[in-house]
Amino acid sequence: MARIVTWSEPERSTKMADSTATKHVDAVVIGAGFAGMYMLKKLRDDLGMTTQVYERGSGVGGTWFWNRYPGARCDSESYIYCFSFDDDLLQEWNWSGKYPEQPEILEYLNHVADRFDLRSGIQFNTSVTAAHFNDDTNLWEVETDQGDRVTAKYVVTAIGCISTGQIPQIPGLDSFQGDWHHTGAWPHEGVDFAGKRVAVIGTGSSGVQSIPVIARESEHLTVFQRTPQYTIPARHENVDQEFLKEVKANYTEIMQQSKVSFAGFPVEFSEESALEVSDEERRAKFEELWELGGFRFLFQSYGDIAVDRRANDTASEFIRSKIREIVKDPDTAEKLLPRDHPFGSKRALIDTNYFDTYNRDNVDLVDIRHFPIEEITPTGLRTADGQEYEFDVIVFATGYDAMTGTFFNIDLTGRNGVALKDKWSEGPKTYLGIATTEFPNLFMITGPGSPSVLSNMPVSIEQHVEWVSDFIEYLSERDVATVDVTPEAEEEWVQHVNDVAEQTMYMLADSWYLGANIPGKPRVFMPYAGGVGVYRERCEEIASTDYPGFIQSEAKEPVLAD
Repeated sequence: MARIVTWSEPERSTKMADSTATKHVDAVVIGAGFAGMYMLKKLRDDLGMTTQVYERGSGVGGTWFWNRYPGARCDSESYIYCFSFDDDLLQEWNWSGKYPEQPEILEYLNHVADRFDLRSGIQFNTSVTAAHFNDDTNLWEVETDQGDRVTAKYVVTAIGCISTGQIPQIPGLDSFQGDWHHTGAWPHEGVDFAGKRVAVIGTGSSGVQSIPVIARESEHLTVFQRTPQYTIPARHENVDQEFLKEVKANYTEIMQQSKVSFAGFPVEFSEESALEVSDEERRAKFEELWELGGFRFLFQSYGDIAVDRRANDTASEFIRSKIREIVKDPDTAEKLLPRDHPFGSKRALIDTNYFDTYNRDNVDLVDIRHFPIEEITPTGLRTADGQEYEFDVIVFATGYDAMTGTFFNIDLTGRNGVALKDKWSEGPKTYLGIATTEFPNLFMITGPGSPSVLSNMPVSIEQHVEWVSDFIEYLSERDVATVDVTPEAEEEWVQHVNDVAEQTMYMLADSWYLGANIPGKPRVFMPYAGGVGVYRERCEEIASTDYPGFIQSEAKEPVLAD
């Protein structure tokens, strides 16, 4: 019998809440990752509001609680992938590597939870199943899978952008006699691949990170690839202590630079054009940045590779040339060459020995673009060309129902019982990625229409949490009962998000940014591609002018449910 790991894996408490009792709090926060933890601190500790956080996992961490697959690590450099709201916290924590691995990030977040006594405000092993706005009371009515019933003036979603895994609907999965796992719901005790024949399906971020590790640990690995990837070497290494000292001496300036930058890093896109230098000069710069590794290749090479297809082609072909150099077998190298989309049009990836892994004798690559997986069999799988493969373990590195999937897992209804899933049936519609029309007093942290996944997430999370908490403080001081978004403001922002995206490479690929990985999902570009700094400036302008685009209703005495 296959061992199936799902997103409800942590044991649920056997102690159910009294289903007849309803308590009232000022705010309910859904999720206890970076966003939910900081939101709790701001609302409870800084504003003095009664705040209840619900977290479906058994501990804090959000995506870093669940993503424990082999090789899981952040692709932002460690010194910038952290909270900046507390100077002492910045100074006391020491990262061990250039790119932090999952266990260390989770250790950091547990440290933050302990340091600010955040666990006392979090109910773990609990999923919010429903949140309904009551038009008569102007309160949210929240229910959980543990039987909790809570009313709250505000609901804040801190549910993450990529937290609902996508397992392809391949016939026969239930018949598989081995074990299978999704990278986003990895067993906490780990998986022993020793002596096992393993299939990894998918070559997105989690596939690129896990494939080299699984290849070293398993008897044989077969990678099933639909879309070849552009990926830059991470050049992961231990943190140079002198560099770290310099960072800590200048953390204020570094963090401020990150907050006004394009992508939440203390660097900006180069202003040079790839088309205005010689082939030799361009190749030399690409080579230099390839050796340095990481996102420097994207940010510090040539600014026009993000917006000009001709310039982008120079970077894309350089990466293809590197794949040909690294991968010894010409046929395998050819399969690994990305040709159907420009560099950067999908999520930019960095790797550790990804392409080198295909030089191993125990690794095979199967291209399933033209002959997709047709069926999971009791002993493995079969592709559309009739080929059968036998495995002991299948790993689905198939990504997530990004940006909207987790929202739709909650029965979320606003004014007059309108369901969010129905309102967003043609794609998500928000104002600033923070709020959506007909859902009063509901705030989203890094929701659709904000920079979110196109940025260094902690920077965008902090900006949202601080903006939302400031707005809630503003509303409380004025005794405002409800705040909603005007349809005009929402429509204008959605159009702006689309207009900005049209100027980029993002529209030239079938990516999860567009929902292309989910059958039947509307093809709408969901994050905001205008940049962190520009977005922050717009949010600050709105806050400084009494929040245009929002409808603030007069307060009335709330009616609490019996």
